[in-house]
Amino acid sequence: MAIEVNDGNFEETVIKSDKPVIVDFWAEWCGPCRTIAPIIEDMSKEYAGKAIVAKCDVDINPLVTSKYGVRNIPTVLFFKDGKIADKQIGAVPKNNFVNKLNALL
Repeated sequence: MAIEVNDGNFEETVIKSDKPVIVDFWAEWCGPCRTIAPIIEDMSKEYAGKAIVAKCDVDINPLVTSKYGVRNIPTVLFFKDGKIADKQIGAVPKNNFVNKLNALL
């Protein structure tokens, strides 16, 4: 299951991680976010132990959302060594996310 990250634990969970991290910025009311939710959940299982897969609700985490300039959702940010290494905006097929994450492993 994807880890829930928020304004309080983002630094510890994402920035300080020794593994690549993908963070799905989403909201409950967002249709495209619901479209990719099963993909994110699948990836959290498939990459267990190799990468961290996380979700961040933009409606209740304005600090992190603003800090990383998330203006459209879904936005999936790919972090490596505490820095943004790639991003994907919008609902796209699973292989888009897989290819971007595999490039960081």
